[in-house]
Amino acid sequence: MVFGLTRRDDSGRLDHIEASFQRMFIDDRHAFDMAMSALIGGASPGTVGDDIRATDRRVNEAEREIRRELVVHAGVHGGFDAPPVLIYMSIVKDVERIGDYAKNLYDIAADGVVLDRGELMTEMLELRGNISTLISDVAEVFGQRDTDRARELFQYGDGLQDDFDRRVSDLVTGRIGEPYAVAYALTYRYLKRIVAHLMNVLSAVVMPVDRLDYF
Repeated sequence: MVFGLTRRDDSGRLDHIEASFQRMFIDDRHAFDMAMSALIGGASPGTVGDDIRATDRRVNEAEREIRRELVVHAGVHGGFDAPPVLIYMSIVKDVERIGDYAKNLYDIAADGVVLDRGELMTEMLELRGNISTLISDVAEVFGQRDTDRARELFQYGDGLQDDFDRRVSDLVTGRIGEPYAVAYALTYRYLKRIVAHLMNVLSAVVMPVDRLDYF
């Protein structure tokens, strides 16, 4: 189910809302990349912390701006656009939360943890690239309302989340011995939440408003 707002005389406002969403995705990916560079890429947390916090502030302001624009749009068009307004209101929080979890990943690095050793390191490096790309892919699918591609990404995202759950179980039960088992488990949990919020965004492309977040 492809959703959209009534344009009529509001095309400029709606274009601005869509552009703001895309900027949020760009900032989310940047914050994620910076956080992971500190956690597993060798960057000093002190060199990326200010950048991550500034990026997070931009994401938060964009969320508030989108909500304000939606309130204005709803006032103009009334109940006719209520479902898509609700969808936008819901998913803008998902996009904002991606940046929050990027900060959580950074906080692990800021505590002095560097996940640059152990049997999970290679997998973590691969995940860094894959999830970074996934953020951009979801942004593109959302912008284009590409339902076919959304369903493909759903399958990929569901597989990732299942893998994260297995890794956390392995770590907490001791089946995988890691010197930073707690940090790895937290990292997998935060990565899972990022992917889950991305899947919530995709649900807006293919599902009616009453089934958002429940594909």
